[in-house]
Amino acid sequence: MSNPLILIPSRLASTRLPNKPLALIGGEAMIVHVWRRACDSRLGRVAVATDTTEIADVVRAAGGEAVMTRSDHPSGSDRIHEAMMTLDPDGRHDIIINVQGDLPTIEPESIRAVFGPLANKAVDIATLAAVIRREEEKTNSAVVKVVGTPIEPGLLRALYFTRATAPWGEGPLYHHIGLYAYRRAALQRFVSLPPSTLEQREKLEQLRALEAGMRIDAAVVEGVPLGVDTQEELERARKILESRIV
Repeated sequence: MSNPLILIPSRLASTRLPNKPLALIGGEAMIVHVWRRACDSRLGRVAVATDTTEIADVVRAAGGEAVMTRSDHPSGSDRIHEAMMTLDPDGRHDIIINVQGDLPTIEPESIRAVFGPLANKAVDIATLAAVIRREEEKTNSAVVKVVGTPIEPGLLRALYFTRATAPWGEGPLYHHIGLYAYRRAALQRFVSLPPSTLEQREKLEQLRALEAGMRIDAAVVEGVPLGVDTQEELERARKILESRIV
């Protein structure tokens, strides 16, 4: 009933780990690992959206699809919107899934899971969450938390996203995983909105949608994929993925 398009925004301009999409893991660029995992979700068409010919070239050399976008986009959401309009101007794809290009260990099952909440027509955007298991992550501002009300087992309606430790009191805290599935109309509306007050304060783009009255639901999954932003995280990703290569 739906025709998803998976888009992976990727650019070289990383301050903490320069050229990280092209960093080799087991002989292949990190962006290629992400592309392969998105393909393994078997949800639909997959393309990498980039402003860099080197990234496009390595994806195409691996057999993937890449689309060139402008270099001045303020966010990955803006980049995938341009890519969507370039690849699908006629609107054949009704769901757009945004997979971050620095998640080489993302499981295909997690990408499939983000599609689930959109079975409810009231949901504009779907995302993922996981229970925080490590105590130090509960107070770590780099770990974004989703505050949500349980709708059914394994599903939250998001009320807020924050870098603070929230909510207060007994009960689980949820780590937000930055993978999104947008209804096409929701993505178009989202990128047309100006940055919101709480978005700018928390430095969390998804708050723009909540402040505009859009509904975000989060599917709860078991594991948090390793995001690669530093050399240390790159080495961890290499150990994880190279151990799987026979």
